[in-house]
Amino acid sequence: MPSDHLYSRFSMFLPAGTLRALGKMNVPVYRMTRGRLLGKIGRAPVLLLTSMGRRSGQRRTSPVLYLRDDERIVVIGSNAGNAHAPAWSHNLKANPQAEIEIRGERRLVRARVTEGEERAELWNKMNAQYGGFDDYEQRTARDIAVFVLEPR
Repeated sequence: MPSDHLYSRFSMFLPAGTLRALGKMNVPVYRMTRGRLLGKIGRAPVLLLTSMGRRSGQRRTSPVLYLRDDERIVVIGSNAGNAHAPAWSHNLKANPQAEIEIRGERRLVRARVTEGEERAELWNKMNAQYGGFDDYEQRTARDIAVFVLEPR
């Protein structure tokens, strides 16, 4: 299995538009196979996050790496270290109500951005699972949001 750093470097090499296109292609494959295909990057599991477009009002679905932390789900708005945060991150900040799909199981969640010690702890846990997040953080000057998705 390739290392997390290989995955992160590959994703950082891709233009932002290509990264978005790959994500859009991932969604139907993930749904069709209930996450058996394209449901992991290295050891890190992938979920489908559906948020409401902050400008369009349309439902938008994106594949996102996640960490299960008890009843909570943790996701990071890294966008492979690109200068701009992913659209889903902006959408969650504007409207924290969302839906996640993990291997065919759908749940409604409410998102919140973490700060301080909680953010640092969850960042470290996510990096233990997928070591590419530190690579992404080094690539960008922006603060990368760490979200907790809690059941609603």
